[in-house]
Formats: sequence, structure tokens, C-alpha cells
Amino acid sequence: MPLFTSPTDNIPRCGWCAATEDYIAYHDNEWGYPVGDDIRLFEKICLESFQSGLSWRTILAKRESFRAAFAGFDFRKVAKFDDTDVERLLNDTGIVRHRGKITAVINNAQRCCELVDAEGSLAAFVWSFEPQDEGIEPQSRSTSPASIALSKELKKRGWKFVGPTTAFAFMQAMGLINDHAEECASRVVATQARAAFTPPAIQT
Repeated sequence: MPLFTSPTDNIPRCGWCAATEDYIAYHDNEWGYPVGDDIRLFEKICLESFQSGLSWRTILAKRESFRAAFAGFDFRKVAKFDDTDVERLLNDTGIVRHRGKITAVINNAQRCCELVDAEGSLAAFVWSFEPQDEGIEPQSRSTSPASIALSKELKKRGWKFVGPTTAFAFMQAMGLINDHAEECASRVVATQARAAFTPPAIQT
């Protein structure tokens, strides 16, 4: 897997960091580290949905605007958005103004409320799809059996814009898999973070 070594610190990183300096902080501090917070998980699912057909650089640059526009991705607040909010968002130049994706976020917030009521938390549900080590080279695929299963179950529950590729990117970013390149300096850190993380359990 190609690596990127920044001339400013000589630290080896995943090759995709070479695309823009904006990626470095995201890569070093967020990507691939386990997340158990429902709001952050919901935000990431939504942003991955908005990324569909676009680059992550575009979404990352607009992330603060997305947070402001969607009530910090508090899904219980977003679930109450109405047609007036849709029109407001369609006129917000700080975000990606795609009606289908905007309405999908509102729909998914409503479905998330239902899921949390049923399962106890979004985190418990998501982490129940954590795959075992499959021994596959990092960043060598865009879907996996686990992402296909997660996508299928979300769609079954009425979620939208959550295909297997979107689900896989979400799982990469939220630490359900460690997809840092083998020689990337963050791979060991992510492995340690995962070892110290206890996924929440679905309520019984």
C-alpha cells in the first residue's frame, strides 16, 4: 500500500493523505479510531451519504457548516425538521445542496430514533456488525461482507443513502476496522485505541 511521508515531520501515513494537507489532521486524529458516541456516529453516516459522488475533501471542508445546518447532527432534533427546514438547507451555500440527500438525513434521523428506542443506542447496533480480522490487505477494497450486512439491515429499517460502499467508508472511519496501511504510523495507535475500547452491547 503506497505511503505518504510529509516533508515537514517525516511521518509515514496512508497514501491518500498526499491529496491535500487538510487530510493529515483528520487522518492522524480521527480516521480509524473507535467511536461509541451516537451523535458522532450519526454525523458520519450522514456525511458519508453526502459524499456519494463527491470527494471527502469537499465534505471535510464543509463539515462545520454541515454541523451548524443540521443541529450538530443531534438526530432527535433533526428528526423534527420539516419542509421549511428542507428549503432552508437547499439555500445554505455552506453545505451540499442536494434535495435527496437532505431529505435522507431527516428520514434517517427519524429512523435512528426508532433504532435507539429498540436497540438502546446507535453505537450498540453499529458495533454488532464489527467484522473479525479477515486478513485482507488494508485499503484494497471498497465493500466487505460486514458493510453489505450493515447496509442491508439499515435499508430494511428504512434508512436511505446507506449503500455497502457508504457503509464500508463509515466502518473504516469509525474504527470498526483498522484500514490504515501496514506501515502507516497511525496503524499501531488505532490498534491500541481499539484494544482499549469496549463496544456497547445491544439491550436485551
